Amino acid sequence: MASTKEYRDYILEQLSLVPEITYRPMMGEFLLYADGVLFGGIYDDRLLVKITSGNSSFGMSEALPYEGAKKMYLVDEVNDKERLKEIVEGTVKKLK
Repeated sequence: MASTKEYRDYILEQLSLVPEITYRPMMGEFLLYADGVLFGGIYDDRLLVKITSGNSSFGMSEALPYEGAKKMYLVDEVNDKERLKEIVEGTVKKLK
């Protein structure tokens, strides 16, 4: 199942506190970047972020974005803009 543009737009709005968020469509899904760093994506209308030591303290569960991929963290709390900002900033900091 591909992700919808409506969900993409919702997530981008929820990430509005994070500067320089961009996305790239990829095979029906959306890769997400902050300050040019790939930190996660939208897969099957789910927000997932890369697993790093900077975001392990948030208590997120692991999920597969698609079959054969590396596990990522599933972000359940997409309604909390402040928490999303913390998660993304913690993730990107360890990926730079």
